[in-house]
Amino acid sequence: MIVWLRLAESLITSPWLYAVLIAVSFLDSFLPLIPSEPVVIVAGVYAATGETDIVLVIAATTLGAFLGDHVPYTVGRLLGARVLKRLPPGTKRRAAHDWFTRELDARGGFILVTTRFIPVGRYLATLSTGMVGYPLGRYALFVAFATATWSAYTALTGYLGGVVFQENTLLAIAVGVGLACVVTGTIEAVRHIRRRRSATTPDPVAD
Repeated sequence: MIVWLRLAESLITSPWLYAVLIAVSFLDSFLPLIPSEPVVIVAGVYAATGETDIVLVIAATTLGAFLGDHVPYTVGRLLGARVLKRLPPGTKRRAAHDWFTRELDARGGFILVTTRFIPVGRYLATLSTGMVGYPLGRYALFVAFATATWSAYTALTGYLGGVVFQENTLLAIAVGVGLACVVTGTIEAVRHIRRRRSATTPDPVAD
């Protein structure tokens, strides 16, 4: 991550910065060891001083993330048939597979958008979506919205820090990263509460 941050900072006034943003957001979609959020936040911080263009930062990050999210989805589609053969009907793993398929059919957009903000969640969701054969057209539509929302939020978080702390770049970056962590943690906490409530809610008894 430090290498990517240094590279981004060294190219702040160069058009190559946007190529770096495309690359890091692309790789972050399927390689957990390359977190893109801090890099995007740094670019957003410098946008507050006019050294980068916030619109181009968001656009480059969205493009990279959108393309990147199709990599695990494609891998999932290629492995889906093999995995399904190893999940005999009646087993717990097959039941989990079928449950996730139904969940995607019912609320695929919600799952893909919310997990985009959770580093580990985004990898599992996109890979699993491909494995269960989720339609590519619907997947691309929801992922386009998810990545655009995530990119705008991440870049504008840095931009806000840069506006408030224009005289202290390091503090602005720290505030931006902190805000990103708080929002991500809040989303995960809400999802955890929703899962617990769903697990404890008894099924209605038919008369």
